Amino acid sequence: MYANEDSAPSRYDLLVVGSANADLVIGVDRRPGPGETVLGTDLVVHPGGKGANQAVAAARLGARTALLARVGDDAHGLLLRASQQEAGVDTGGVLVGGAPTGVALITVDPSGDNSIVVSPGANARLTPGDIKAAGPLFAAARVVSVQLEIPLDTVAETARSLGQDTRLVLNPSPPAPLPDEVLAACDPLVVNEHEARFILGEGAGATPEEWARGLTALGPRSVVITLGADGALVSDTRAGEPVRVPSPRVDAVDTTGAGDAFTAALAWRLGLGEELAEAAAFAVRVGAAAATKEGAQASFPTAEEVAAL
Repeated sequence: MYANEDSAPSRYDLLVVGSANADLVIGVDRRPGPGETVLGTDLVVHPGGKGANQAVAAARLGARTALLARVGDDAHGLLLRASQQEAGVDTGGVLVGGAPTGVALITVDPSGDNSIVVSPGANARLTPGDIKAAGPLFAAARVVSVQLEIPLDTVAETARSLGQDTRLVLNPSPPAPLPDEVLAACDPLVVNEHEARFILGEGAGATPEEWARGLTALGPRSVVITLGADGALVSDTRAGEPVRVPSPRVDAVDTTGAGDAFTAALAWRLGLGEELAEAAAFAVRVGAAAATKEGAQASFPTAEEVAAL
């Protein structure tokens, strides 16, 4: 079921453990308020989910990538597996069955901002037992990236399953309270402003620098805070004060998946041995490039496209 020495590279640059969803996208002039109905564009179906997005984004950049996820035995599941294989992702860890494939309902306004509601489906059936059974994948990975669109106990088992020299990158989205053992394994914890404030609660502070100090105090070895068009801020307990990383200016069309592209690029470059600020400088360019096209996976750039930005 899983990759082995005969069929896989000796090491993966990145193993992504996470969700795989079908993104059902509608464009709207404005998002509806409570009790309100608005008309939108024709429905478009894209392969998505934070885990699947990160795997495709990394593979498109040139990373040797594997995905550990669960999809349904349905048309959406076929779409997701095909998109992974087309991008060059090893899908030996994509499990099938247990529930319908997860679905994300997405509205996108003219500015490119989006609102998302997720029905987890099969993602909620990715279990700690599935993680334990995937030992060969973990043993072969330089970096493991995980998100919170799968059960939290599965995320905790992922943190326990790391190889001695394997780095864990966690994007706590959608945000949820994190066990101390998971926080302590993060290197880095990758959050946006909303996620940072959720984790820190009242007294979070007013600036990204304050959030970074508060988050590192909770146990992560490093923290990255994404700041949209303003780039990112990185904080490493081994390297002193937080550092701002600017982003190139682009005309955003659709920000869906841009954060996933950022995290995937960051994780890959960390696995290559880059320092956190250097990896983040590359990742903000990848995220910016992804925001210039519609959709999630369809927007992810190649390394050549990033270099040309």
